[in-house]
Amino acid sequence: MNREYHRWHSTRLHRDMELLLFGHSGEPVLLLPTSRGRFFQAEDFGLIGAIADRIQGGRYVVVCPDSVDDESWFNTAVHPHDRVARHAEWEQYLLHEVVPLLQSRATGGRLTLAGCSFGGFHTYNVGLRHPNVFQRLLSMGGKFETDEFLDGHHDPDVYFHSATQWLPGVHDGAQLSALQRMELVLAVGEHDFCRPSNEHLSSLLWKKDIAHQLAIWQGGNHDWPVWRQMIQQYLPW
Repeated sequence: MNREYHRWHSTRLHRDMELLLFGHSGEPVLLLPTSRGRFFQAEDFGLIGAIADRIQGGRYVVVCPDSVDDESWFNTAVHPHDRVARHAEWEQYLLHEVVPLLQSRATGGRLTLAGCSFGGFHTYNVGLRHPNVFQRLLSMGGKFETDEFLDGHHDPDVYFHSATQWLPGVHDGAQLSALQRMELVLAVGEHDFCRPSNEHLSSLLWKKDIAHQLAIWQGGNHDWPVWRQMIQQYLPW
């Protein structure tokens, strides 16, 4: 299986960033790490191995980027507004630096944004804001509320970086149509503590007539063995 390590200085984050790219052809998949996770996490915890046959067979090209969670959502040393601002810079890094690399290596098909746990949060937080970029969102055990990271602070940037806050206020027809064209998967274990958050986001999506799949995995919890099974199902041949 083709495996490439990339590192460059990001002009948007003002520091070096690292990522891994797997595959040689196929649909593009941007796979985000869990909370404070590194670019090698998906490989280390078996997500890449779970779909290695599909990557080797030319079905997918997968890119695993670094996070900046310690500088954004988890950085209690700075004001909550600055935490969100740092996240926004990371979002721009993904859109304008990582996605072009991924698409240059892919050979067509939908662009999937995916992640487990906090990576699932990022998937919907970033993906729903950019339906013109991503055609498919896959969250595995995600949790989507942001209040616990921001010490009760609210401002417009906080609002627009929390899908559970801004989604109910969407009334623009063009924006709704773009969201309704996306393929959305919310997969969560039956016993996962994030299940209520998935059910909440699902209800908000249905209120806007945004079709999606809410998949409650029987007996599943919030852990890597479940996510390895999920990624095999939702990134099929």
